[in-house]
Amino acid sequence: MSNPINFVENKTVVITGASSGIGEATAKLLAAKGAKVVLGARRTERLDQIATEIEAAGGTALARSVDVTDAESVEALVYNAHNMFGRVDAIFNNAGVMPLAPMSALKTDEWDNMINVNIRGVLNGIAAVLPIFKEQGGGHVINTASIAAHMVVPSGVVYCATKYAVWAISEGLRQESTNVRVTTISPGVVETELGHDISDPNSKELLTQFRQVSLTPDAIARAVLYALDQPADVDINEVIVRPTASAF
Repeated sequence: MSNPINFVENKTVVITGASSGIGEATAKLLAAKGAKVVLGARRTERLDQIATEIEAAGGTALARSVDVTDAESVEALVYNAHNMFGRVDAIFNNAGVMPLAPMSALKTDEWDNMINVNIRGVLNGIAAVLPIFKEQGGGHVINTASIAAHMVVPSGVVYCATKYAVWAISEGLRQESTNVRVTTISPGVVETELGHDISDPNSKELLTQFRQVSLTPDAIARAVLYALDQPADVDINEVIVRPTASAF
């Protein structure tokens, strides 16, 4: 029996939010499958450590600081990837924040931050890769949305709105594209650092309760791998991944 084709091997994949959680798990899994991973986040010490671990395991990784809210910073990340490896096959727009709080708390600075990271960050990633994809004749955009893109919950109104936006942006890009694959990954409850910046005590406790039943980041990494590991004419448009024992 012949071995199945590995469509991930030698692909260059840019990953934002790569310093922990889903981004870190995805980087390690894709590198183990032969991809060249370019890790972007603000915590450079942590990125360097992850890149070192990937290289020690025989993989190929490049770590670069990035602020996804800054278009030039994201362009520089993608440029470095292209300059180092000669092409960019995919971007995983994974960076996100989730400072939950009731709207009545009027945490408008947190609203702005979610809009900037969760929406503008995704748009900046897309804008950085589309010219390269056009030149190459193809590419793959993978965006992290959430089950929050499919439901609205108290204390998560603005967060849900940003994830609805990610879903809409992804679907619109998919419809406009003929040779760019677009995938939306919508995780259910996952045990990550997401939400560490919640300042509202009731919302923090609510998240703790939700996470009593949760996935580990590697479950989402496998979903990303599944989407990437398809022939060029197959586009996995959306994957929703929830814990079996949870409604969320």
